[in-house]
Amino acid sequence: MFKKINYTAAVLALLFGTAAKAQVTTQSPYSKFGLGNVKPLVLPQFRAMGGVSTAIFSPTGYSNINMQNPASYAGITLTTADIGASGTIMNLKKDDVSERSFNGSLNHVTLAFPVSRGSALSVGVLPYTELGYEFKNRATLGSAAGSSPEQIDYLYSGEGGLNKAYLGYGFQIGDHFRLGANAEYIFGNLLQTGSSELVNQTDELGNPNVVNARVQSKNSIGGVAFSYGTQYNIPFNSKTSFTMGYSGTAGSSINSKRSIVASQYTKNPTTGDETPYLDQLSNTEGSSLKMKMPMMHNFGISLQKYNVWVIGADYRRGKWSDLSIGDVNQQLQDTYGFSAGGQITPDITSIGSYWNRVDYRVGFSYDKTYVQLNDQDIKQSAISFGFGFPLAPSPARRSFYKINFTTEIGKRGALTNSLIQENFINFHLGFTLNDRWFQRFKFD
Repeated sequence: MFKKINYTAAVLALLFGTAAKAQVTTQSPYSKFGLGNVKPLVLPQFRAMGGVSTAIFSPTGYSNINMQNPASYAGITLTTADIGASGTIMNLKKDDVSERSFNGSLNHVTLAFPVSRGSALSVGVLPYTELGYEFKNRATLGSAAGSSPEQIDYLYSGEGGLNKAYLGYGFQIGDHFRLGANAEYIFGNLLQTGSSELVNQTDELGNPNVVNARVQSKNSIGGVAFSYGTQYNIPFNSKTSFTMGYSGTAGSSINSKRSIVASQYTKNPTTGDETPYLDQLSNTEGSSLKMKMPMMHNFGISLQKYNVWVIGADYRRGKWSDLSIGDVNQQLQDTYGFSAGGQITPDITSIGSYWNRVDYRVGFSYDKTYVQLNDQDIKQSAISFGFGFPLAPSPARRSFYKINFTTEIGKRGALTNSLIQENFINFHLGFTLNDRWFQRFKFD
């Protein structure tokens, strides 16, 4: 038992370190705004149901970690570990031009431990926002009399993102009511660059004679936030129940340190190589600021027949118009969205058919994001489906394993008003372990 604990702890520590240092990559022009594209804080088994999670509670069968509502930790009866990765195929389209890319990364590392009957502790780290884009706009400058107009490229790029590490506890009061809370540490770096370059970089002899300008902004973020949740279930009989749930986040204020570097450089017109800084115009290092985070609210309902099926729906709102950095409002829009989905397991105890023990999931989600361009809200929608594949348990039936695979197919943005439409396919893979740790047996 102790060898198993030490080995698992070592692997998880390594993965925690990897997740904390890795930059989640994406190629989305809309991630330029705010803190980047905000990711749902749910595991693959919930994303397959459209992200439905606020009222999901499963006191029997497999234990799953639902950090979206920490009240659900009260239903965790076995030590649970969940590790996963994700990948995205993105197709950007504007008018008749399109571009395709693929990005992948480690997605989450989470653990949960039952503390007593009806209570459990959970800890983990997972991505919160993604920042990644690179595009340019070309314009024509006015010209003096007798000279031809000059064309100039404005180049924009960004990378990085924020992660969320959490420690949470959930417990049950009486037979039907549950409470929970997470203490969260939000951390990461957001690096954004803007450059201006004349299209014609040479003189009459073909030598570079243009000085270009660039501004780089790095925002290092790290601070504590809190989330909380509650659930109440109404049993109809011994196997079927209806659950209502609510979860939210406090409008916390976390630390932000911003550095801005303005510089000049030249560019080889043949190779495209840049010179080192020709001149550094300014360097503002480590300006400490406070970032006010928005309040979030999630409401959910679910109907469940234990170990057979569950259906549910979520509604969410975010006060992103309150987001400010250094008392400067970021001019974002409030968000709202909803999800609906479900899962069915034909026969969890089936011996003759493996496919009867598989979880089949499907869902839909819709969100109005906090970005508004050209007086048009940027919206996102997706359909999702997935499977939970059970693996053979340990010989003593003390350990249970499952592989969860989810596919999301959706779009963000539109082709109207000179906007860009992002068509994406997201893949999520998770490995779930349920084990009996910290229990004393007569034979081991």
